[in-house]
Amino acid sequence: MVKDDLKKIVDDAKAAFASVKDKLALNAHKANFLGKKGPLAAIMAQMKSLSVEEKKELGMLSNVAKKEMEDAYLAKLDELNEEEINKKLMEETIDVTLPGYSFNQGSIHPLNEIVMELEDLFIGMGYEVAEGPEIETDEYCFEKLNLPKGHPARDMQDTFYINPEVLLRSQTSPVQARTMELKKGEPIKIICPGKVYRRDADDATHSHQFMQCEGLVLGEDITFANLKGALLEVAHKMFGEKNEIRLRPSFFPFTEPSVEVDVSCSKCGGKGCSMCKGTGWIEVLGAGMVNNQVLEMSGYDPKKIQGFAFGIGVERVAILKNGIDDIRNFYINDVRFLREFKEVK
Repeated sequence: MVKDDLKKIVDDAKAAFASVKDKLALNAHKANFLGKKGPLAAIMAQMKSLSVEEKKELGMLSNVAKKEMEDAYLAKLDELNEEEINKKLMEETIDVTLPGYSFNQGSIHPLNEIVMELEDLFIGMGYEVAEGPEIETDEYCFEKLNLPKGHPARDMQDTFYINPEVLLRSQTSPVQARTMELKKGEPIKIICPGKVYRRDADDATHSHQFMQCEGLVLGEDITFANLKGALLEVAHKMFGEKNEIRLRPSFFPFTEPSVEVDVSCSKCGGKGCSMCKGTGWIEVLGAGMVNNQVLEMSGYDPKKIQGFAFGIGVERVAILKNGIDDIRNFYINDVRFLREFKEVK
């Protein structure tokens, strides 16, 4: 009698497990047949009134029935898991015949590319890269550079004042002044790349914001020959080994003597063309030996320490190297322009 009851419970459980469509219903049936209040548990509760031999037989039959129901449950659970995985795979199938997605990789901005080239060059020559604030004081931007208030040379660097003593720097030279104060008479070999601001009307060759890379070398026995050697290295690195430089006398309040530096035209090889306006030369930077007054204001003894300084216009170099005809192209964020400088790999 009990054997027949167990067989019916097993058959009913197998049928119930086989009929379900999801794991929630499967687990509900498992609780009904194998739980503490299920039919198998009710039969097992009868064991307390049986003899020892009857208990052994009922225990064996109950364990067999329980094992069959558990196997049926696990088999159905595996089936439902497989169906779930197959359904997910079908929903996430990739159609390899569809066109792929295009992932566009950016490129380094042409001005940053020039700065990186200059930094690589000068670091290789033993220079350090120095930085300073773009919002500067009148003292460091002008007075420490031998440009006192009222000096006529200030008109060439008319900039944006926040108040009478604070302004947007018109050059990166304040970084040199701050470094000289910090070093307190010690030798210096630095470049100072960064943004500067002047109240210029924007056109093809002028911008109210542009970039400079200035350099400063101070030490014993630094001569004009050292300056010329450094400038020649810049010309060869940025424009080619065949290019030469020409120094023309000029005036800067913070250097004496001062020079304008021209590089032989790469396009025509110095013969004269539209790029160099028929002269064979292109002006690229200004330089000179550091003025004694500038040295003294920063705590240096001009009798022991000499040096040179130079200032390179980053946009000018980028324009000459890449044949760009309008400085405004660097700042309008036109991706068509920027894509022209993307490195092809």
